[in-house]
Amino acid sequence: MPAVLRQPLFLTAALLYAGLQVNKRWLHCPLPSWLTSYLSDVLCLPVMLSLALAAHQLVYGRHQMLPGRWVLAAWASVALWFEALLPRWSAQAVADPWDVLAYAAGALAFHRWLNKPA
Repeated sequence: MPAVLRQPLFLTAALLYAGLQVNKRWLHCPLPSWLTSYLSDVLCLPVMLSLALAAHQLVYGRHQMLPGRWVLAAWASVALWFEALLPRWSAQAVADPWDVLAYAAGALAFHRWLNKPA
């Protein structure tokens, strides 16, 4: 298993994200609205980008990191898709500018603490 996937911050983010999704879809336990609205948005990019970093390091070597422009592009792509485009086609999707900031916080957290060589 790649080193980035063994980091406590990644494991915590992945478990929290999975727990929020399980609760949202099946358990329906009441949680504070700020938690259900924004925590999964903060956690999604660290989880996705850590998986991308692990694949990148498997292909190109353990000393590799994701370039900052890739992290920025991932944030812009996720924000554009989920906050601008998807709400136009899906009645279930709602655009929320605070989500864009939550994605940015997650991208910054990944870049600062997880985007490291193995």
